[in-house]
Amino acid sequence: MSEKIDLSNYVLSETDEFMNANQKAYFRAKLTAWRNDILREARETLDHLAEESANHPDLADRASSETDRAIELRARDRQRKLISKIDAAMQRIDDGTYGYCEETGEPIGLKRLDARPIATLSIEAQERHERREKVYRDE
Repeated sequence: MSEKIDLSNYVLSETDEFMNANQKAYFRAKLTAWRNDILREARETLDHLAEESANHPDLADRASSETDRAIELRARDRQRKLISKIDAAMQRIDDGTYGYCEETGEPIGLKRLDARPIATLSIEAQERHERREKVYRDE
């Protein structure tokens, strides 16, 4: 298997065998880069929060600082959940189920995976899921 793929030069091809070694290496590299970016941003946030922990004498400044901190922490929590989805996608690459719809077993499609590498449903299955979700939400 091709372990190293240059994300800037590799081009996914619909004519290649689906989830061949190069495609798996491409998506693993893409997921790893995404995960590393999230972790780097989290470290920067922690550093920023540590620097920002100064006690503000003005109530308005303190309130503004607390609001900013809450927003940053919420964003980090969303990214923590995203990391678990990235890890799950990498596990699916390892076990050979990556790229296949969890609902239908059909290939998800390279364009969708390239746009959303953590996708677990094909576009059609995702649309059905969202329609069901909307119906239940509207009741």
